[in-house]
Amino acid sequence: MKTDEKLFVKIIRKIVFISIILICILSIGVKASKSDVNYVTIVFPEGYETTVMTAKVKVSDILAENHMIVLPDEVVYPDIDSNIDFTKTITISKATDEKQVISEEIESVTTEEILGKYVKVTEKIVVEQVEIPYETITKDVSKEGTETKDKVLQEGVNGLKEIKYKVKYQDNQEIERNVISEVVIREPVNKIVQISTKLTSRAGNRSEKQSSSTLQASVEGMTPKVVKMNTSAYCSCARCTGKTNGITSSGAKAKEWYTIAAGSGYPIGTVIYIPALADKPNGGWFVVEDRGGAISNNRIDIYMNSHQSAILFGRRSLECYVYE
Repeated sequence: MKTDEKLFVKIIRKIVFISIILICILSIGVKASKSDVNYVTIVFPEGYETTVMTAKVKVSDILAENHMIVLPDEVVYPDIDSNIDFTKTITISKATDEKQVISEEIESVTTEEILGKYVKVTEKIVVEQVEIPYETITKDVSKEGTETKDKVLQEGVNGLKEIKYKVKYQDNQEIERNVISEVVIREPVNKIVQISTKLTSRAGNRSEKQSSSTLQASVEGMTPKVVKMNTSAYCSCARCTGKTNGITSSGAKAKEWYTIAAGSGYPIGTVIYIPALADKPNGGWFVVEDRGGAISNNRIDIYMNSHQSAILFGRRSLECYVYE
């Protein structure tokens, strides 16, 4: 009796052991099969597509598994003998379509267009004559005590030089220019101007005379810089300044034939003498007190009491003596 019980226990143990082994094998198989399954999208020439589930990785195997045949006039990407790539997509297209597109692209490029893309670069030696600007030298005779007027002692004459360039052209357009040599043909002659402190104005009232005298006294002994300035005029109207109070950038009230608006290159307080306006009430002496949006360093605006006066003044290129 005891022998039969022992035999029964052994049989039960064997059955349990075998069952455990089978369960483990089945679990491993399921996990392995799940890890190898891919969802692959197949795109057909007609434009539609389908997604299949497969454990295959080779393109030909996936197509065969799904009973799909590639026709002679069709091409497959990736190649039919290769494995699917990371996109998990197989594209089937008409081989003739691809060839036709390539053919059309080739035919659309004409011989003229191909030749047009080749532009010859040519080089030439060019010789030009260029003026050398003269300089203006001032001669201050104020300390001599004589009552001489401001005058030009020697007119300036521009010099001349010959410059030889190597110039490159592409499609008749200059693309590069390099200087080979420079030869001075004629030296410039400097302009010499005599400056005195005598008032040459026909000042209308005492205050204007005093203003001019004060400006002259403030620059006594200084040598001015002589420059050509594009000179115009303005007033305190809204059209000229955008306001009507006549207050300048310096904070002072603008004064006719005294206040000048100049670029930032000339600090507020810079004195400017204009010989061509020496017969005006201020004797040709001005001071920079204002700025303007359209004012540059080669342009100045002279303040006038009325818009009509500013218009009548117009625009002139005047020689200016700048005391900095």
